[in-house]
Order: sequence, then C-alpha cells, then structure tokens
Amino acid sequence: MQIFGPLARWLGKKVPDDLARVDDWTRRVATMVSAVLIGLVALVFATVGDGAQDLFLDLTAEYGWLPLVLTPVMFVLIALLTRKLAPEARGSGIPQVIAAGRHPDSEQTLKLVSLRAALAKMVLTVMSLFGGASVGREGPTVQLGAALMVAVHRALRVKVSAGVLIAGGAAGVAAAFNTPLAGIAFAIEELAVAYEQRVAVLVMGAVMIAGLTAQGLAGNYVYFGEIEGSLPVTSILIAAPLAGLVGGILGGLFSRLMLALRGPDGRWTSLLGQRPLVTALVCGIIVGVLGFLTAGQVSGTGYEATQALLAGEEGDLWFGPAKFVAALATSVSGIPGGIFAPSLAAGSGFGHLLTVLFPSDQAGLIVLMGMAGYFTGVVRAPLTTVIILSETTGMSGAIVPLFATALIGDWAGSTVCKERLYHALAKDFLPKDEAKAAA
Repeated sequence: MQIFGPLARWLGKKVPDDLARVDDWTRRVATMVSAVLIGLVALVFATVGDGAQDLFLDLTAEYGWLPLVLTPVMFVLIALLTRKLAPEARGSGIPQVIAAGRHPDSEQTLKLVSLRAALAKMVLTVMSLFGGASVGREGPTVQLGAALMVAVHRALRVKVSAGVLIAGGAAGVAAAFNTPLAGIAFAIEELAVAYEQRVAVLVMGAVMIAGLTAQGLAGNYVYFGEIEGSLPVTSILIAAPLAGLVGGILGGLFSRLMLALRGPDGRWTSLLGQRPLVTALVCGIIVGVLGFLTAGQVSGTGYEATQALLAGEEGDLWFGPAKFVAALATSVSGIPGGIFAPSLAAGSGFGHLLTVLFPSDQAGLIVLMGMAGYFTGVVRAPLTTVIILSETTGMSGAIVPLFATALIGDWAGSTVCKERLYHALAKDFLPKDEAKAAA
C-alpha cells in the first residue's frame, strides 16, 4: 500500500501539467487554423470588394449620372438591412472588437464577433463599395478576423480571452494590407489595453500565419506599390512639422465631427439616430453628388488616386477635401465599412496640396508625409501609421521623417479631438451602465 502514496502524489503533480500542455497545444492549433482562415477569407473579401468597386466605376464611366441615383438608394437599402438583420455590423468593425475585448466571454461579445455579424459585415461592405460609398475593407476585416478566431477557439473548446480577440483583429489588419508588422503595432496601440507576454506571442503567431497565407496566394505585393527617392534634411525640417500640423488638425477635425454626429455622447447623435433611414438617404445624396462631380474618384477606397499621387503624378487639388467629406458622410450614415483606406486617401489629397511648396521630384514623399499626419490625426496611433505606410510603399528609408510627422500629427489631432475615435465609438457597443461609467 505504501506505493500508492507516492503514486498519488506523482499523479497529482503531473496530470495538471500534462493537461496544461494539452490546453496549450489546443490553443496553438486553434490560433494556427484561425490565422490561415483569416488569411484566406481576407483575400476573398479583398477580391470581391475590389470587383464591386471596379464595377461601380465602370458603370459610372458609362453612365455619369449613376451615382446620383444608385448611391442614395444603396445607402438606404444597406442601412435598412443592417438595422433589421445585423446591427452589430454597422460602422467600422474596430470599435466592436475593442468593446468585445472588455468582456470576452459574455453573450454581448459573442454577438459582436459572431460569424453571423462577420458574414453580414462582408456582404454589406461589398454592397457599400458597389454603391459608391467611401469605405474601406480593413476595419471590417478586423471584426471578421476576431469572429473567425473566436469561432475556431469555441469549436475546439478553448477559452476565449481578450488575447484571442486581439490576435484575430491584428491578423485581419495584416492580411488586409499585407503588412504583418503593422498588424502587431495595431494590436499594441489600438486593440490591447493591457499587453501581456502570452498575448504578444498569440498576436505575433496569428499575424504571421495570416500574412503568409494571404501573401502565398496573392503574391508578395506592396499595397500602394514601391516608391523611391529621398528628402534632403532641409525639406524634412519643413515638411514634417507642416504635414504633421495640417494633417493632424484635419484628422482630428474628422474625428471630432464624427463623434459629434455619431458618437455615443455626440451633440447630434440622438437627432440623427431617430430617423436612421433619412440620415442614410441624406448622406447617400451627399456622397452621390460628390461621386458624380468627381467621376467616381472619391467613391470606394480611393486606392487608385492615392497610388497615382504617391507616384508623383499630377492630381486634382480638390481630391483631399472631397474625400474628407465623402468619408465623413459615409461614416455618419452608419452603414458598414471601414475608414482606414478612405483616411489614407484623404491624407494623400491633403499631402498633395503641400507639394506646391517643394520641388516636383519630391512630390511622392511629401504626399506620403501628408498621409502620415492626417491618418495619425484620425486614429491617433502613430506607430501603426508609420509601419503601415512604410510596409505599403516599401519605403523603409522614410521611417524617421514619417515618425516625426506622425508624432506631431498625434499631438495636433489630440488638441482638436481629445478622445480617440475608435475607443469613443466602442462605448456604443458596451452595456449601458458600463458605457456611462466610461464616459
């Protein structure tokens, strides 16, 4: 009988360790499977979304009046479908993931990052792109990534933690932009409030696997195409503060107007929320008129116009302001769609306005710095901004001036809008008592 005492003590010590190892391996398998799925689905989403936007532009080229009719109708239809079928899918998608991270195991969280909400997000965002809305697919891919990560973890009976949501959202950014480092930076700056070592490993693993999956199928492409050149120190000393201040102030203005019109504590939120379909119609008319006047240039992501400006090509001086208004009206309408790509596009337009002060061979890099200042002013995440821009343009040599611009833009944006946009919008998806406490 004496042998049973040591045996029991050995089992009592070893079994929990073995079970812990099994749990760790199950978690790793869940993360790997989720990340591969995120990469695949993000690529499908990108292909279908780009096809929808191209179809809208082709139709607009043939029928110039089309945005005046199609865009308002689509805004109302999408707003109606969102309201009736999937209210969790409205807006960007990033605030939903931030809110879900507060209570990762609650019923409300499961709704925000459910497969139903993710599927609705995809379909409705594609419809938005076909309708000429000024939206991107990066924010929706964040919610989609978190939903896939949660679904796989639940299927394998692995506990869903805040780290799971962070990893899914970060993998979505990496797969959408083909920028693994930006996914990690985004997780640190936007999604994670407390960042632990285990979460860091989970995020990096998910980001790299999702990025490699998308890259393996789509190729090792650079999102905006590689730009070349460099700026002399004299130009940097002028351009960095100028682009940071101008871009940051305008980006902060976008966030402040967005929160005033649609934020949980906004001055006009209640009024616009009382008649959501009328709001969507008015916003659709605004975007439709801008699409008509610009031949569709401000519709969709603004990718082509941004790519041309980064290449140093001549552009229209009205592009930045027009894209600003189109993106704001689309966001205020409440229809699903992200603001990442439209903000980068608007920033390129504002950067283009600054190129008249510099030699023509520096135009592309000045546009890039304008994007850094404006985008940071909107999202208030300077590290993410710099890494996204360096990875999407292959311009690692511009990191120092981009950092200077982004830091100035972050300060300038904070003076105009004290709250960080995504975190303020996340209050809409929190329980009412918690939202009041966070206010």
